[in-house]
Amino acid sequence: MENKLERRYGLFTAICMVVGIVIGSGVFFKAQTILQKTEGNMPLGILAWIIGGMIMIFCILAFAAMAQKYEKVNGVVDYAEATVGPGYGYYLGWFMTIIYYPTLTVILAWLTARYTLVFLTSCWPALPMLIPVAEGGCVIGPECMVLMMVYLVCAYVVNALSPKLAGRVQATTTVIKLIPLGLMAVVGILVGLLGPNHMLVSNFGTASETQDGVAAPLLASVCATAFAYEGWIIATTINSELKDAKRNLPKALIIGGIIIIATYICYYIGVAGGASVEVLMAEGATVAFVNIFGGFLGNLLNLFVAISCAGTMNGLMLGCCRGAYSLAARGEGPAPRLFGEVGKETNMPGNSAIFGLLLCAFWGMYFIFVSVLEVWGGAKVFTGTAFESAPFCFDASELPIITIYAMYIPIFVNWMRKATNESALRRYVIPALAIAGSLFMVYACLVGHRMENFWYLIVFAVIMLIGRLVNRKRV
Repeated sequence: MENKLERRYGLFTAICMVVGIVIGSGVFFKAQTILQKTEGNMPLGILAWIIGGMIMIFCILAFAAMAQKYEKVNGVVDYAEATVGPGYGYYLGWFMTIIYYPTLTVILAWLTARYTLVFLTSCWPALPMLIPVAEGGCVIGPECMVLMMVYLVCAYVVNALSPKLAGRVQATTTVIKLIPLGLMAVVGILVGLLGPNHMLVSNFGTASETQDGVAAPLLASVCATAFAYEGWIIATTINSELKDAKRNLPKALIIGGIIIIATYICYYIGVAGGASVEVLMAEGATVAFVNIFGGFLGNLLNLFVAISCAGTMNGLMLGCCRGAYSLAARGEGPAPRLFGEVGKETNMPGNSAIFGLLLCAFWGMYFIFVSVLEVWGGAKVFTGTAFESAPFCFDASELPIITIYAMYIPIFVNWMRKATNESALRRYVIPALAIAGSLFMVYACLVGHRMENFWYLIVFAVIMLIGRLVNRKRV
């Protein structure tokens, strides 16, 4: 009876789950970044969205095969244990607990605060800001930083004390986040093509005026798409709830992946129908919303974007709250008994949740000082050489995600070695494509971020060493 209850979802519901899990705030955040990295080259940006999406599809297909084979296993850490070994699974789990979840969570909190202030200052232009809106107060102002921390605490409270409420928040925001994407995609393209300025034609025409070499901008842009496409690994955990999972899960992942790619590309083009690429690179998609839908509706869509960001942040905070617990449940990590405790009233690992909030606070301060305020940007080392850079400054929204792609590679390789009873397609072809895509992401990161990789790898190595030292269960 329990199995019948769990396997209650059909293919359509599974597709909706995949789309809802993956589509988040990244497309709002990274559309401007991709325009900046390509210097307004629209076709190059579209190519970056396609490449990033295809890499996502190859990887989710590879993990879908694992999800079908290891039906009692849940999550990428468990796939790592089953294919590579418990030691590798621990280090992957440690990385996700200390770096991956908290860095992405704080960035989503900042985005939520940013779009909230954009909405408020548009409704009330006289709203006092220590840094004027025209000078970036909604992005770098102290109000944004304080609101960012408030959102982090609120997400922690919701997830740590009321898991049911967290689930309702996630479901509601999944619906809301599709509204601005769909409206901008459809209306923006129509206005850009049929409007008096023919903005889309003009923006696509700027491609010929941009840089001659496209390799480095394309690779940097593909890295940027990784943030928007991230979250797909969670989709492989729904296999136990699907009817005929062996057939429906791969279908859901492929169809859902295609829908996600199409949605992102259409939104990207639709935004370009509302303003010139020069304006979009400087001010972001907000100006396109206002130009197309007018002041009221355009600003209302900014509120929907803020809610979308909050929903994604809520889901990531759930991972933060359970990160240390997921290690402690295996008898691994620091103080397994402490972080393995589950509250009787909340049925949540309270100590693990507090630890996750503290990690968010740490990475939040790093993100504010390095990425937002650029406090360290003036301090340069290796001056006058090709290695000139600001020490320990790196993009916390992209490099942790690229690290995940790199850590997938041993899982795919060992799957090819151990999956002796699988077809050649599932054993060799799909994992090989996933490996190629993951390697492409790593190469794109090395080219696109250059010396940032060096500083990030030092931080990564130190954190992994700490993980080895504090692990009570030696693996």
